[in-house]
Amino acid sequence: MSESLIKSRYPHLRYVRIHTGGSHKATIYAWNEQLQLPEEEIYELKKFASDHLLPYVCFQVKAYPMIRQEQVPPVYELPEPITQAAMSRGLTLYGIVNIINDMFVNGEMTIHKYDSFRGVIHLKVQTATALTDIEKELIRQYLYEMVPLGSCFEVAYC
Repeated sequence: MSESLIKSRYPHLRYVRIHTGGSHKATIYAWNEQLQLPEEEIYELKKFASDHLLPYVCFQVKAYPMIRQEQVPPVYELPEPITQAAMSRGLTLYGIVNIINDMFVNGEMTIHKYDSFRGVIHLKVQTATALTDIEKELIRQYLYEMVPLGSCFEVAYC
């Protein structure tokens, strides 16, 4: 959602990606058409983020190539329910869990606890049979796109 807001406000930005590692912090990675990020655009993006994005998240702005160095996950093709949920302003933590549970009928995801100080959502997945690495990776990708900026998640598989 935040990436689309930035792209609509700054259509000259060719690449935009936002990454969060929790702790109420997020980084905006961007490049313009000339594959640069001048200081005035950094200032504008910081101002836009503080005025129009999440008020409880501290945003940094960096040049897009830093994505590789900082190991930001790539953008994956997502199923429509995940895309719709990620674009929704009204999505709650329980809504996120329900969407995952609707997609993976092999088990159940539950909320274990939320560490508000660190911004970490602790989730549990219980299944009758062990999940494959591919299923676990899909869960990680889907949660990464739906969990609000400034928060991160940890999943325990039981």
